[in-house]
Amino acid sequence: MFQHVSFFLFLFITILPSFPARNMPDLITVLPVNPNSMNYTWSTFHKFLDIRRGSEIIGMPELKKYFHRFGYLPKSDTNFTDIFDDGLEAALTQYQKKLGLPVTGKLDSTTLSEVMSPRCGVGDNDDHKLHITKHYTYFPGRPSWGRNTPLMLTYAFSSSDFIDYIDVSDVRVVFNRAFTRRASVIPVNFTETQDYKHADIKIGFYNKDHGDGEPFDGVLGVLAHAFSPKSGRFHLDAAETWAVDFDKEKSRVAIDLESIATHEIGHVLGLGHSSVKEAVMYPSLNPGSKKVDLRLDDVNGVQVLYGSNPNFSLTSFLQSEISPSKSFGLRGHGLNPIFSISLLVLAVFFCI
Repeated sequence: MFQHVSFFLFLFITILPSFPARNMPDLITVLPVNPNSMNYTWSTFHKFLDIRRGSEIIGMPELKKYFHRFGYLPKSDTNFTDIFDDGLEAALTQYQKKLGLPVTGKLDSTTLSEVMSPRCGVGDNDDHKLHITKHYTYFPGRPSWGRNTPLMLTYAFSSSDFIDYIDVSDVRVVFNRAFTRRASVIPVNFTETQDYKHADIKIGFYNKDHGDGEPFDGVLGVLAHAFSPKSGRFHLDAAETWAVDFDKEKSRVAIDLESIATHEIGHVLGLGHSSVKEAVMYPSLNPGSKKVDLRLDDVNGVQVLYGSNPNFSLTSFLQSEISPSKSFGLRGHGLNPIFSISLLVLAVFFCI
């Protein structure tokens, strides 16, 4: 009798629906460093894997220029040597803290993968004067377009600085979705205009040095950059392979245009970078990936500047962030069919 009970009890347990545990962040996440599949512009950085203070490698000045460009080394510091010195260690440690990486003080695989990833051209620190609140950041002085309600902003595309391999109408649709997504959480109305000269936000695709003091550096390096309010300048690298539909795009180096548009609009509105890797305002985006949905950190940051859209519901937003995989697996109050059958079998057995 005991053996039969044990068998049915085992059967009952094994066919119960699973209740997944809450996903917790890994202590250390090691990402592959593959110079052939990662980044063209910074692909030579793979030779710096696991270097630390005291290391001396030819080409180190290029790595230091990277940290200098994105605000981790003082602007006055331009005498770069091949030695991994105290200044680089401090910059690297700050970089790891800022981007939510394991803080090791060396260029481990996780950090190197992030360094080699295509990214936004806006610096992460800007002389270390960014106003940090939680994970999101702002530009120095916390500039914005004001809090007039409703705030009306226009945007336009440059007719001369554009790309020719994507239909203009497709680009317009992508940007319309990106602006609409931003407007859904703040009381700002974005309207496209044909008057490029007088538009609040001016969008264009440019190559290399294009006159704004922030030259693009080649394929899969700096993807785009935008300036703080009320500049309105929004520049994308014309050398990239931009994609509006990954189902049709076959290139391994394609970058999702909508993801970058949503990110850079954040800068246009006054947001800096976030240390939340899932946030739209995280500084990097790899080819073939898509990140367009605003996370709580993105929403909180921009609402501090502009307030909340009257139609925005924080409760509904938080519910939408919960994916099906995090639920119990039971729809409403109904039971899983297999679970119901298992209860029936067990009940019949004990009745016998």
